[in-house]
Amino acid sequence: MNNQENLRQAYGKELLKWAKKDERIIALDADLCGSTQTVFIEKEIPQRFFEMGIAEQNMTSVAAGLALVGKIPFVNSFAVFSVGQAYNQIRQGIALPRLNVKIVGSSCGLSDFGDGATHQSIEDISIMRAIPNMTIIVPVDAIETRKVVGEVIKYKGPVYIRINRNDLPNVTKESDQFKIGKMQKITEGKDVVIFACGLMVSQSLKAREILLPQGISLRIINVSTIKPLNKEEVIKFSRDIKKVITAEENNVIGGLGGAICEALEDQEMKITRIGINDEFGQSASCYEDLIKYYHLTPEDIITKVKNLINQ
Repeated sequence: MNNQENLRQAYGKELLKWAKKDERIIALDADLCGSTQTVFIEKEIPQRFFEMGIAEQNMTSVAAGLALVGKIPFVNSFAVFSVGQAYNQIRQGIALPRLNVKIVGSSCGLSDFGDGATHQSIEDISIMRAIPNMTIIVPVDAIETRKVVGEVIKYKGPVYIRINRNDLPNVTKESDQFKIGKMQKITEGKDVVIFACGLMVSQSLKAREILLPQGISLRIINVSTIKPLNKEEVIKFSRDIKKVITAEENNVIGGLGGAICEALEDQEMKITRIGINDEFGQSASCYEDLIKYYHLTPEDIITKVKNLINQ
């Protein structure tokens, strides 16, 4: 794994780059532009930045109106608020008519470690997966985040992008292609296949490094597009191994693990899921403390791998 970068900064700078090229791009924010990093557009293209205050429902409805007149609005807030506060506006006003609105949930999962359960989105993937017409993307690193911005601008329809608050290792290469609906095989392996998203891809890679000297190899798949999920690719990457682990920084109910299980429901596979076990987050002094407490470490992955192999 290469150097670490901040996904929020990568998103904000890339959105500004595209906004300079395309006058249809509008950024809306709910009093968090310094955190979501739409501050770059606020400073350089203020006429296309709208500070909506702490009013996600209204912000989302305004974005729907902008989409109806041909704009490409990016709605920005913490993930827990962009999804939870504005659920009805997303469902009725954006997803149902398939409007071209991009919803960006920043500080996702447990990554806002200091603010506790009220600010930690551990169910946003599950909620958005259940909404018809919604596309869901979880960038794995800053490199992929920049590519995601360009692709969702080209894509016509509602998209939810889930952005981590912290620096994460770059696990993809600048030469790698990102395409909505496609998975990426990060490593080859013969013993267990891990379908992971976000932080859990780099955690899986760390587990792989520890297991290789023990004679265990992991095939790691970066599932950055949670929906639509390519069922054929899921089967292709797992049919020769038949031992599957899913890993996500989201509730184990209804997220990536649920999607993979649904894709493999008619296959003979052994599957186990790693995620947040249907409980809320809490405040901590650092992100790493929460990752350890909620059993999302490389060591936790190793335990799951060995249990699965020994079944």
